[in-house]
Amino acid sequence: MDSYTDFSIFYDHFMDDVPYDMWGEFIREQLLTYGVQEGRVTCDLWDKESIEQPLVLDLGCGTGTMTEKLASYGYDMIGIDNSSSMLEIAKNKEESSHHNILYLLQDMREFELYGSVRAVICVCDSINYILELSELKQVFRLVDHYLDPGGLFIFDFNTDYKYKEVIGNQTIAENRENKSFIWENYYYEEERINEIKLSLFIREDEGKRESGLSEDESISLPRDGEEARGELYRKYIETHHQRAYQLEEIMEALEETGLELIRVYDDYTCEKVHKESQRVVVVARSG
Repeated sequence: MDSYTDFSIFYDHFMDDVPYDMWGEFIREQLLTYGVQEGRVTCDLWDKESIEQPLVLDLGCGTGTMTEKLASYGYDMIGIDNSSSMLEIAKNKEESSHHNILYLLQDMREFELYGSVRAVICVCDSINYILELSELKQVFRLVDHYLDPGGLFIFDFNTDYKYKEVIGNQTIAENRENKSFIWENYYYEEERINEIKLSLFIREDEGKRESGLSEDESISLPRDGEEARGELYRKYIETHHQRAYQLEEIMEALEETGLELIRVYDDYTCEKVHKESQRVVVVARSG
């Protein structure tokens, strides 16, 4: 299971088209619908006020964008990720927002908590980074183990239709000021493994503002319509692998590991899943 390294520093810059606000509202609605209420003020027998905040785990939290969003709704958040550089960025966000979030550097296939939680979320196709069905079942077992009775598990995954028919064997490139990337995608249909070779080109003065990057090579690129002026760009390379899962596999794995399937949705909408769904959202519950 790959960790984000170089790309983590610029992850939020290149993923700014991900509709986290819409996803967050959808997750919030599901949590409220199935009884995971937001933080509220309560009083004890001596009229002392306190705030009750349901504990929610963000599994594969990355740079903490969704973790922060749910914290802003009033949930007590834990974030788990296996990339230390992604978690560093998440912690910087926490310092700015002043949310009290516990971030843990752990692999989701063997994560540990000190107690149970009311809900677990796992977004942005983190599930697809689990390359073996047996390991996915282990993740589900751990989720069920750490959920309160009746606790919710909300996650999404990319479908085999998306890998095969939409992104397939394609190359995607994007050029931005000071930053560019080339995304080479290869889908191995028999193994149902999607390989992403990501090349980042970051202008040196931009890269110097960040830390923790391992250099690969340097090139000088001119701006449009200008001759090269010795501007130095550094190239960083990462390779990622994801597995395409079918909904039937997911449903069987949930049942086998003790989780009850409640609903499935086409992406973060209330629409039904269909044969051309590219992202499926699953809502399940602990027994």
